[in-house]
Amino acid sequence: MDFQAIGSIFNILFINPITNILVGIYQLLLFVHAPYPLGFSIIGLTILIRLVLYPFTTQQIRSAHKMQKVAPHVAAIKEKHKGDAKQQQAATMALYKEHGINPMAGCLPLLIQLPIIWSLYNVLTHVVNTDPNTLKSINKVLYFPWLHINQADWNVYFFGILLSSTPAKLIASNPLFLLIPLVTGLLQFILSKMMLPHPDDVVKKEKGKDSSKKTAKSDDFQTAFQNQSLFIFPIMIAFFSYNLPLGLSLYWNTFTIFGIIQQYLIVGAGGAHPWFKKINLHGRKH
Repeated sequence: MDFQAIGSIFNILFINPITNILVGIYQLLLFVHAPYPLGFSIIGLTILIRLVLYPFTTQQIRSAHKMQKVAPHVAAIKEKHKGDAKQQQAATMALYKEHGINPMAGCLPLLIQLPIIWSLYNVLTHVVNTDPNTLKSINKVLYFPWLHINQADWNVYFFGILLSSTPAKLIASNPLFLLIPLVTGLLQFILSKMMLPHPDDVVKKEKGKDSSKKTAKSDDFQTAFQNQSLFIFPIMIAFFSYNLPLGLSLYWNTFTIFGIIQQYLIVGAGGAHPWFKKINLHGRKH
């Protein structure tokens, strides 16, 4: 298999177009004399990508929401037909059909999103680099000569902070830079909490057979796993943010804030409903 050829195709289909869009936004901001053009270009490009992916992520969110609502019934089916894989599958598919769920509905949107998100990450990792050859490599993949950037016009600062700097290095000069990974982790925690089901959304189990001790233990394990994941992923993101360039934290936070808004608009506040209620933002319920 020619991996180099695959890499070239990936660049042509994803990396190069995203680079051109980013530089196009940058040149537009330069034209209108906007401050900190690269930082706002990263924000603008991230929002644009999220808007393009909006229909796909919406489908994925709705599919996951439906799966969460019937999760207790699925657990009960597994317990009822324990040791009989065919019966489990048949009963589960019947349940999905009853509730209008396509278990594969969330897979295709995810497959479409992944190469775009990965490309966006790669582009931003490159553009915040202060290496003198960065501009040369960027200009090589631009579609039009008028998009080319001069060294004098290249501004890699955002509110006076070098976008290639990392909080790990900046904390020595100002401890407040620790807020960047903390905010990044907090935003991810909020989104992760919202992705958990609202207690009222969970389809109630049938009384009797479904309330066995083994099923309860299975549910306890699932709840424990969800609670651990709720904290582990945001902590990982905060750690990455601590060690990665600020330009990537700017991208990730914009990406996450958009995700929080979309999650709220599509299926409501989910597991974060009590928080929203306390600040008078009553979680939408679908």
